[in-house]
Amino acid sequence: MTEGRIPRAHDTREQRERPKVWQPASTLPEPEPMPGYNLRWVRVSSYGQNDPRNISGKLREGYEPVRIEDQPQFKLLIDPDSRFKDNIEVGGLLLCKIPTEFTAQRAAYYANRTKDQMESVDSNFMRENDPRMPLFREKKTKTTFGTGV
Repeated sequence: MTEGRIPRAHDTREQRERPKVWQPASTLPEPEPMPGYNLRWVRVSSYGQNDPRNISGKLREGYEPVRIEDQPQFKLLIDPDSRFKDNIEVGGLLLCKIPTEFTAQRAAYYANRTKDQMESVDSNFMRENDPRMPLFREKKTKTTFGTGV
């Protein structure tokens, strides 16, 4: 029975493609991923006004501008009047990279700060608690099933 069958891997069934639909181009092109780095567009200007505070803050955090040699598909998108020569700037945004270790450390830092703030709010709230009239009661739910009668 299996003698005349064609293996599924060799089956050349035609696939139908959906018709392509026009959609507007993305404002920012998608860069190629770089191993060991996270990429981000950083604002260097807005409405023609430079934003040195934002870019200098990001550079102090550990971001580095991506050079055009690292992402050669952006050669045609380079702004000739850009202050950042040999880097990728599109519409007032500069493509920057940061090591993945830094982003993990930053996420852990902010998670710890959030946890500390929540503990502070909870302890401040619970300080006003009175056992005769509790402000906060641990809610416990119990699920029961019917007897099936």
